[in-house]
Amino acid sequence: MTTIFNHDITLSTQEQSDAVHFYSGRALGLSNPGDIVQMHPRLQPELPAISEHYRRIGLACTDQIIWDTSVLTTSQYPNHETSFYFFGDVNNGVDSPSHKLFQSLDPRWCETVEYINSKNNFISLAETLGVPVPKTLCFESTAAARACDDLPFPCYVKPSVSDHGVGIARCADPQELTDALNALEGLGALQVQQEVNASTFLNLQYRVIGNLADPLLASEQILEGCVHGGNRYPTAHEPWDLVQPIAQHLVDRGIKGVFGIDVAVVERGDRVDYVAIECNPRFNGSSYPTLIAHRLNIPSWISTTCPTRYRSLQESPLNELEYNPVTGKGVILVNWGTVQAGKVSVLLAGFPEEQMQLQKQLQNLLMSAKGTASELTAV
Repeated sequence: MTTIFNHDITLSTQEQSDAVHFYSGRALGLSNPGDIVQMHPRLQPELPAISEHYRRIGLACTDQIIWDTSVLTTSQYPNHETSFYFFGDVNNGVDSPSHKLFQSLDPRWCETVEYINSKNNFISLAETLGVPVPKTLCFESTAAARACDDLPFPCYVKPSVSDHGVGIARCADPQELTDALNALEGLGALQVQQEVNASTFLNLQYRVIGNLADPLLASEQILEGCVHGGNRYPTAHEPWDLVQPIAQHLVDRGIKGVFGIDVAVVERGDRVDYVAIECNPRFNGSSYPTLIAHRLNIPSWISTTCPTRYRSLQESPLNELEYNPVTGKGVILVNWGTVQAGKVSVLLAGFPEEQMQLQKQLQNLLMSAKGTASELTAV
């Protein structure tokens, strides 16, 4: 059966930048011929270039595009499977048309997404199931947090519902904590989580097959402060057994599609411990390079976001850096629509040393007014 993709992120994010409207284009790399992808109309000028890019690298995608990102449009295609970025609406309330649509399609899935999208609920569930988590104090308000005299330092203050690092702050002392709580005043539930001395953070992705939580891929996160900047695969750490109870519990409650659980790796000499941090009950930034890599059988890659001086794909050719399906190495555009906002997210296929070289060449190419990748190799 063909699929209609709606991977617009505006129903799930608190981020206010104009660039969020361009993220809907990421679904193109997941599609097959005959599928339908909903995209923001401002992406229309970029479609010829990205379609040619995917054709050259051997990624067969659809040419059926709807220039409209309303989730309500999916109801006009009852004979298609649906793929949503996020099965819910955190921004417009339970009376919104989009929330009512999700409730009508699958109320258990919608309710489970709403439940586990709360960082506080995730901590409670992990503790109930015996899954280790950092010391975390959950509060219904900033006033309740201020009244607590057992707050750990250093710590992170996090809104209970947040994505892309919005509202998260590291606090080394009580004054920084006060400032962080003031910034969250009136925004509802939050948590204060003891800082984890982690060597790395993992993203463990699952996809639901039948009634089972099927491990999809474990990758290392590349973080820029509190914000996801990319992923690295493969990783030496794959603690599936740790979080499987949470994953299967969510499936039993009705979650479907793709979701991920973040885990911290704590190394103490020869001992390695893992602690669960949160669940992303949706596609996430690592899902798109993961699924593209699966489709092209790429065994080693990193994903990253690069700034660019260009504002159109037609102006910024990859030249010989583009992924070569014969060698299995090179650059693949993943979140390509954000070029209009001065950045692109890419998959760099190759072994680690090749990834570093590719990234260096690509960054120079994207920020250079002239020159080809070969001319910039030595820069």
